[in-house]
Amino acid sequence: MNLETIDWIAVGAYFALILGIAWWVILRNKDTADDYFLAGRNLAWWVVGASIFASNIGSEHLVGLAGSGCTDGVAMAHYELHAWCLLILGWVMVPFYMRSRVFTMPEFLERRFSPTARWVLSLISLVAYVLTKIAVGIFAGGIVFSVLMPDINFMGLDSFWIGSILVIILTGVYTILGGLRAVAYNDVIQTVILVVGSILVTIFGLRALGGWGQLREILGSDMFNLWKPLVPEGVESTWAPVKETGKMAWYFNDNYPWLGMLFCAPIIGLWYWCTDQYIVQRVLGAPDEREARRGSICSGFLKLLPVFIFIIPGMICFALAQSSKAPAIREVLFDSNGQVVREHCQQAFPLLVRTVLPTGIRGIVVAGLLAALMSSLAGCFNASSTLFTMDFYSKFRPKVSQHHLVWVGRVATAIMVLIGLLWIPVIRGGKGLYDYLQTVQGYLAPPIFVVFFLGVFMKRLNSKGCLSALIVGFGMGLLRLAIDTPVKLLGRSYPEGSFLWIMNNMFFQYYSLLIFIVCIIVMVIVSYLTDPPSYEKIKGLTYGTLTAEDREKSRASWNYRDVVLSVLLLAVIVAAYLYFTG
Repeated sequence: MNLETIDWIAVGAYFALILGIAWWVILRNKDTADDYFLAGRNLAWWVVGASIFASNIGSEHLVGLAGSGCTDGVAMAHYELHAWCLLILGWVMVPFYMRSRVFTMPEFLERRFSPTARWVLSLISLVAYVLTKIAVGIFAGGIVFSVLMPDINFMGLDSFWIGSILVIILTGVYTILGGLRAVAYNDVIQTVILVVGSILVTIFGLRALGGWGQLREILGSDMFNLWKPLVPEGVESTWAPVKETGKMAWYFNDNYPWLGMLFCAPIIGLWYWCTDQYIVQRVLGAPDEREARRGSICSGFLKLLPVFIFIIPGMICFALAQSSKAPAIREVLFDSNGQVVREHCQQAFPLLVRTVLPTGIRGIVVAGLLAALMSSLAGCFNASSTLFTMDFYSKFRPKVSQHHLVWVGRVATAIMVLIGLLWIPVIRGGKGLYDYLQTVQGYLAPPIFVVFFLGVFMKRLNSKGCLSALIVGFGMGLLRLAIDTPVKLLGRSYPEGSFLWIMNNMFFQYYSLLIFIVCIIVMVIVSYLTDPPSYEKIKGLTYGTLTAEDREKSRASWNYRDVVLSVLLLAVIVAAYLYFTG
């Protein structure tokens, strides 16, 4: 079922609204780096919260999260229930970030440790954004268009190419021209469209299926259990570490191990939500600690929504196919032998949109899908240009004008857009590339998490310890990627039982946990074997060097409402865990 005229009108109205807001922002912009990269540090808490949420909602939700709901039920809700990480951002990290008045996260590392640490993290972040966020964003855009508009063909380009190019160019235009302010204000509109559209998908999907009770009856209790899909078949205890797969059963599995989810996922979550430029840049755009903290709390509540607007629709899609109530969906998800094709489950969300939504509503939801893709890419483009301009260019050309820095930021964004366009044939042809890229952050997160959090909590740790942890951690991550790449992308294998085979088959969560432990040991030992840092230099950047004035200012930035809302968010998270564990 293709889009009708009224659907295209809804999509066209969305693009007109986005470009209109971008133009309004451009007219208000001041030609300064502070305004272009951090929106003049004047974003209200609700803009910060919506922008964090919209930037986070991207390909991993439209494709990966809905697809996991289709295959494994609510298992991947673990990551969405990490909304508590945003409370750590607001209550623990925000005071230090706002006090330092930095543009980037690597710049904070420079203030706390050394310029070398800043450059290392900036370089790693830029490379990671190109390899992961831009790549998978394009992949998702192509999939959405290929499912919803499969018959489109223009100058020899199919719907995958057209969708990818359209999303990249339109996102690039308003990001280049408007900077963070255009990105943030468009994120507010995109959040509303995305949430409303996704709720409509859930409602119409349940209506087509016969209601919530019918969903639970068709899928069974296991699909509604956070832990069951992560444990062995035939093993009654839901706390078993992994499936039985042979002599090394404790280490290996075809799925996600509960032990890895329990201990490793929080490390990745805290790195992503509390230290990644891609997310924290919105917080840095707030005028003060109060607005930044409230924006973090707001985004924490919004972060819980994907469980119900992405995972549940994925489950509905599978239930419709399994019950034969949607033959068109069953034809895509199941092979001729009646077996589920896991790769096809990545199409679950757009399949549901195409199948169950009436004309007119479908256009609104397609606009919501585009909103998710564009806001995620916009955040990546903006974060990348900020890192390049403020962490590299401005260090080599410290005397250039504010106008020149803005111009460089726009050029850097344009280059990221071009890189995105060049990625399309690689994404299209790379076998298993999407799943491969999803593991990269598991290797990047531990060293960054360690240097930020230990750096804030332990004033004795110094620049030598920080740099050693970053080098060792990233080295271990690159080693694993070098071993994984021939297997994931070229289909090669290693002799069973060999060192390379063990490394390749170990859960990436367990390997990530190993990197985490090694980085802590390295950072602490090297720091204590060398001279302590100048405590005067790092004043206000660690808990041990806070002044009475710092503490008083932070205390004045929150009241009982902030505490009550934070406790309420934790209560909702606990309630969700209890409901999906019974």
